[in-house]
Amino acid sequence: MTKSNSPSAFHTLRRTATNHLATGLAILSTLLVVAPLVAVFAYLIYKGASSLNLAFFTQIPKPVGEAGGGMANAILGSAFLLLIGSLLGVPVGISAGIYLAEFGQGGKLANIVRFTADVLNGVPSIVMGIAVYSLIVLPQKHFSAFAGGVALGIMMIPTITRTTEEMLLMVPGSVREAALGLGVPSWRAVLSITLKTASPGVITGCMLAFARVAGETAPLLFTAFGNQFWSSSLGEPIAALPLQIYVYAISPYDEWHRLAWAGALVLILLIVISVSLVRYVTTRGVLKGAN
Repeated sequence: MTKSNSPSAFHTLRRTATNHLATGLAILSTLLVVAPLVAVFAYLIYKGASSLNLAFFTQIPKPVGEAGGGMANAILGSAFLLLIGSLLGVPVGISAGIYLAEFGQGGKLANIVRFTADVLNGVPSIVMGIAVYSLIVLPQKHFSAFAGGVALGIMMIPTITRTTEEMLLMVPGSVREAALGLGVPSWRAVLSITLKTASPGVITGCMLAFARVAGETAPLLFTAFGNQFWSSSLGEPIAALPLQIYVYAISPYDEWHRLAWAGALVLILLIVISVSLVRYVTTRGVLKGAN
């Protein structure tokens, strides 16, 4: 008699049970990750959706005791601050990532830059705000939109730097060799071929950095400070959505609490849209630029 090679019924049952258990744990873990976001988002809709109207997006805050008003100046101020931060942080972050991946591999300076980026990623945002306060606000003797934008830009740099480096390292070496073999200068090959190939991943890093600083309040308390009126000057204090939410949330007025919930809903919607754009880019494939 030959011994059967087929697994016993007990082993089959055990493998099936283990498979279902692992699948169930994976689904449970997914639900545990998604549940807090769904709960926060649903509660914000419940508390803030009723306060969203045309006035909220077109008017500035009303004086204490008056109903109505909006956060139009804060929404515009946040966009202005994020624009300044992006103009400062994105070019520096991408340039540093290119240096780390293409020119400084194994060098002491590259190791210092990489270590500095990792440390900056872990620095609390309030410390960043105090540093910019000491370097810019105190010498100027006034708060300003420029100081707020610098604080946000510095916070964006490490995320963009490390993401850019990792994305460039994923580009096959044959792509670089082909460009150099055709006589293309090294700097031109990096900018026109390597960086273009990794552009979806680099854009993803920029979006992640943008989403991270969009809701920051602590550094803006020491730099932009806030403003109850319209302002678009680099040298003046400026309103921002996170700042306005903070001020309204700690106030004793129910009307301001209502507007704070609406502002929080708008802020998280902006962040969700940014993350959704990240998902859209990543679904195209990190190296699809090679095509």
